[in-house]
Amino acid sequence: MELDGRTTLVGILGDPVAHSLSPRMHNAAFDALQMNWRYLAFRVPAAQLAASLRGAAALGLVGVNITVPHKEAAAALLDELDGPARQIGAVNTIRLTGTRLSGFNTDAPGLLDALTRDGAVTPGGRRCLVIGAGGGGRAAALCLATAGASDILVLNRSEAKAKAVADMVGRAVPSSHPSAGALSVEAIERAAENAEIIVHATAATMSAAMGGAGGNTDWLAALVRCVRRGMVVLDMVYTPTWTALLQAAKSNGARAVSGLSLLVFQGARSFELWTGKDAPVAVMRRAVGLDEHPVPS
Repeated sequence: MELDGRTTLVGILGDPVAHSLSPRMHNAAFDALQMNWRYLAFRVPAAQLAASLRGAAALGLVGVNITVPHKEAAAALLDELDGPARQIGAVNTIRLTGTRLSGFNTDAPGLLDALTRDGAVTPGGRRCLVIGAGGGGRAAALCLATAGASDILVLNRSEAKAKAVADMVGRAVPSSHPSAGALSVEAIERAAENAEIIVHATAATMSAAMGGAGGNTDWLAALVRCVRRGMVVLDMVYTPTWTALLQAAKSNGARAVSGLSLLVFQGARSFELWTGKDAPVAVMRRAVGLDEHPVPS
C-alpha cells in the first residue's frame, strides 16, 4: 500500500535500529488487513530521546515501539504507565493520543506467549535463570514470577542492578523467591545445575556487526557448555536468528526459543494496542521467517 496524506504512521525508536525486523513484520500485518498504516524505524541517540518523543506526537504518529537502549529512560518521560510498565520500570510500547503519551510493556506478556507457544513450557513451579538486568531482563523476571515460577535467579555484570531487579520482583510476587548475583563463569555453572528455564537478555550473543559481543564472553561459553536436555532456553537476541546459545541448546537436547518468537508476540500486542484490531500473528511470523529457519544442527 502506498503512502499518502491519509496514512497513519507508527515506528520504532532505538540505537541501533538498522537490524530491526519490526518494520517488515508490522507492515506485512497492515497489508494483510488492508490498513493504510506504515511502520518506520528511527535511529535515536540517547540525548535525543525526549525530543524525539515530543516530535513524534507533534507529527501525528499514533504509536512507537522503544528498543535498546531506551526502554528504561523512556518510562520516565511519559504521562502514564500501565501496571507492568510501572512495576518493571521500562516500556517497549507507547500509544500517542494527541500530545498524551501512554507507556506499556508488552515484553512481559510476549515472553510468556513465546515460552508457552513455541517453548511448550509454562513457568509455574519452575526454577528460572534470567541473565541481564536491563529492560528485557526486568520484564522477563517479572513475567516468570507472575506466571508462578518457584525460584528466580537474576545474574548481571552489575550485581547491584541484578539485586534491584530481584527486589522489584520480590515486592511484586514474594512467592517467587527471587535472588541475585554477579555474572561470572562460576555463577553460571552453579545456576545452570538447577535451572529449568533460562532467559538470556543481554547483547552478548548479538552479532558484532549489530553492536553486540558476538558471543565472545567467558561466562557465555560456560553457559553454552551447561545447557542440557530438559531445559527451555530463550534468547531475546535475534541477530543472528539462532545464536550460539540456542544452537548449543538444540544440540544438547534442550528446547530452543528464538528471539524472533518474542519479537512476534510482543509486537502482536503492540499492534493491538495501537489499532484495536486482532493482530494477524501467522502473517507476522511469516514476515520475519520464524517458521522457515530450523535451528542449525
